[in-house]
Amino acid sequence: MKINFKYCVSVFIILYNTFGISQNNFSLINQSEKQTISFKLLNNLVVFPINVNGKELNFILDSGVGTTILFNIQTNDSLKLKNVEKIKLQGLGSEEPIDAILSKGNIFKNKNIFSSSQDLYVVFDESFDLSSKLGLTIHGIIGYEILKDFVVTINYDSKKITFYDSDTYIYKKCKKCETFDLEFNKLKPYVNVGVKLDSESEKVTPVKLLIDSGGSDAMWLFENSHPDIVPPKKFFIDFLGEGLSGSIHGKRAKIKGIILGKFELKQPTVSFPDSSAIVNALKFEGRNGSLGAVILKRFTITFDYKNSKISFKKGRTFNDPFRYNMSGIELVYNGKLLVKEHDFANVSLFINEKTAQENRITLDYNYKYTFKPSYRILKVSVGSPADIAGLLPNDIVIKINGEFTYKMKLDEIVEKFYQKENKKISLIIERNGQDYQYQFNLKDMLK
Repeated sequence: MKINFKYCVSVFIILYNTFGISQNNFSLINQSEKQTISFKLLNNLVVFPINVNGKELNFILDSGVGTTILFNIQTNDSLKLKNVEKIKLQGLGSEEPIDAILSKGNIFKNKNIFSSSQDLYVVFDESFDLSSKLGLTIHGIIGYEILKDFVVTINYDSKKITFYDSDTYIYKKCKKCETFDLEFNKLKPYVNVGVKLDSESEKVTPVKLLIDSGGSDAMWLFENSHPDIVPPKKFFIDFLGEGLSGSIHGKRAKIKGIILGKFELKQPTVSFPDSSAIVNALKFEGRNGSLGAVILKRFTITFDYKNSKISFKKGRTFNDPFRYNMSGIELVYNGKLLVKEHDFANVSLFINEKTAQENRITLDYNYKYTFKPSYRILKVSVGSPADIAGLLPNDIVIKINGEFTYKMKLDEIVEKFYQKENKKISLIIERNGQDYQYQFNLKDMLK
């Protein structure tokens, strides 16, 4: 069975300065009542293109952000920004606010979705690099600014988003759906659900969680934000993700369940971030954590910001087991390398010698050189199987389980780290110009 729980790259951003609700609206043009767009699902994150001032850029749809942010704009992108001024941004992470640019009055378009005047924020911090972690150039994230103007349905099974005109949208009866009220704080949506924290009890603890489609974990819970919210006895310390203000670490564990109306997800993975990294998130006193994409993608989700509603309909992956990376390797895209390959489309065949017994044939191979993706280890968790085996940051992964990695996508490689416990992983890596072979077995760190 294909495992759909891939490597987590958590992104959570809040503004250092508080800005009012934007009046820059999106709308459907050409008398359309809806527009459907295909998206890529990368490490559980919804990625789709938007044309900004005539330039097509890739955005993550992140319900956990109140403003549109660009963070991977290069000189050769030739993006013309309008009406710019310098500001400060503060995100999750333990470091200081960073410099950014506010640009107003930008044109956004995707098919019949259009806005003639959008604000966005540009970050030039090169250390904040989602593209290498997702294997695709990611230019930015968008959330509230586009979600507020439509009823938006995300079908994770078909990988399609549909934007409906909120004035003409009609709700259909759905016995297989659960609908919840949304509460907004600083342009971000929150929902009240229940969690079963004690493996020996059926007690359900009410929690208020940020709906965060841009966080690729299943769920974050903030320690001591409720008397019941404490990490289970079995947990391990891990890197949880990258925020605008630095790296985020914390405890990984599992809880007994999460209750969303009539839906119960059993044994979900959960992370407890270090309190130093979430100081700004804790300023909203009622918040207990976040509901991330590993849970959201098990449903078809409908956001209705105008009526402060969200609906969940069970999807095909609802009953898939929750797993986490059991290797300890954080793998990232490492650019292109030049690979020499046989050019089988141009193979010459020669009959060299004919005898009574056989024809001797020579194949004259032509070769071609092509650029292929390469991948390197960014981090190795202390005490993990990869760490014990001797793997190191900056090792280039050449082969995994006998297959060249340049023939694979990043998420295909990372998926192998989410397989069953004791699954054998064999790697050939390049370190300082030399090739080395390593082997280890995946290990459940919660046992």
